[in-house]
Amino acid sequence: MSFIDRIHECNHCDPAGFRPWRIAGQRVGLIRDDLATQLRQWPQVFNVTDTAVTLAPPWDASTTPEAVRTEAVAEVIAALRAAGQLGAYWWGERYVVNHCFTDPPLLQVERAAVQQFGISGYGVHINGYVRQGNHLFLWIARRSPSKPNAAGKLDQMVAGGQPAGIGLLDNVVKECAEEAAVPEALARRARPAGAVTYCLQTRAGLRPDVIYCFDLELPPDFTPVNTDNEVEAFYLWPVEQVLEIVRDTRDFKFNCALVLIDFFIRHGYIDPTEPDYLSLLSGLRQRDAQLARFPE
Repeated sequence: MSFIDRIHECNHCDPAGFRPWRIAGQRVGLIRDDLATQLRQWPQVFNVTDTAVTLAPPWDASTTPEAVRTEAVAEVIAALRAAGQLGAYWWGERYVVNHCFTDPPLLQVERAAVQQFGISGYGVHINGYVRQGNHLFLWIARRSPSKPNAAGKLDQMVAGGQPAGIGLLDNVVKECAEEAAVPEALARRARPAGAVTYCLQTRAGLRPDVIYCFDLELPPDFTPVNTDNEVEAFYLWPVEQVLEIVRDTRDFKFNCALVLIDFFIRHGYIDPTEPDYLSLLSGLRQRDAQLARFPE
């Protein structure tokens, strides 16, 4: 095993069998052919052809309000859920749908449907670390065995999806409070440290995801405490130990490994003497290159 294996595990997808989903002329998702066929049941909402999916008039017009589109699509998603098409877990949380993260939202969809519609999902991951002399330690979380995905896997100290209606730093503060009982004043010291991206085909659909990475230096006397029952335990490990686990095992949740590889590079623990160094640098940001292989 190697660091580059972690990159490859997050970036495998086959453009065959997907159709672009466009709203007002912009591709906002990629939908499997079988789901596209199902969407023909709702011609009042979706216009489905052999090569693309769009919203039916008037929902597709650029002047259509976000809330109007959201409610029209929500009815279809609710029907898909009732038919057992969205899996067992329902988040009750909406994600923004748009062409680019900074664009105005075109609509919002339930998080449980994001992969099925091939929508870009966004999240925040916080590397909580402690300096003790010349040594660096990372707080690592073990996910609860009751989590609906990646149960029991290792994770960043704090990580979460980016729901609609909240800014990135405010989401960092919220997730820090819920997952590790980090006081707000301390959480707001988290510093943006770039992003990692990937594009992964799953049984549900497609994950063209973006994770915004934050570094948070913590005082030596701080101990995280979970408050939302999503973390089983926290460990304070030397960064060298974490590096070995990422490199040699699959103990970390797949996308958390990418965030840590990025951390190791930025802090000099993976340097240019690593044989795959350049491949790692480019591999940590693969989403756009992978999406370019799909039809617009």
